[in-house]
Amino acid sequence: MKRRLFAKRFGKDSRGVAAVEFAFIASAVGFVMLNVGDLALFFFDQLEVENATQMGAQAAYATCPFANLPATVNCSGLNTAITAAVQSTSLSTAATVVTGYPTEAYYCVNSSGVLTSVGAVSSAKPADCTAVGSSSTKPGDYLQVQVTFTYAPLFSGASIAALLPTTISNTAWVRLS
Repeated sequence: MKRRLFAKRFGKDSRGVAAVEFAFIASAVGFVMLNVGDLALFFFDQLEVENATQMGAQAAYATCPFANLPATVNCSGLNTAITAAVQSTSLSTAATVVTGYPTEAYYCVNSSGVLTSVGAVSSAKPADCTAVGSSSTKPGDYLQVQVTFTYAPLFSGASIAALLPTTISNTAWVRLS
């Protein structure tokens, strides 16, 4: 009998219901906030990688004057300048120039408007863009810089950011001549 009365009284008692509801809502809001934080960090890092790549390409342009072209052959401080520029962002040394970069070649724009390689910098510069159907234009010396960064989510166990790629990379081009 005492148990029935206790159960009946307990069923009518509504004290603490707000605390239970708040616990559910706070958990849901907390989960959403963790995801927002991780996604924001991912997109910020992605923007920083793009910025670092552009800074590396600009450093190549600023470091190697036209007299020293092709830059990968004749500009001794090229790789050092690119690496220093890439690592001057908030990503610091975590942003790295991909092995094998920078690359440089002679390019022309074909009739479809696509940039097409017409020669390596290790050989003589082509006199014109006849190879892509434009004998009246001269090829440009283009340099590519590629940067990579390893992303690590803050809350990998509690966030959908763990589903995102861990490697963020970007490529930038700069015309040197």
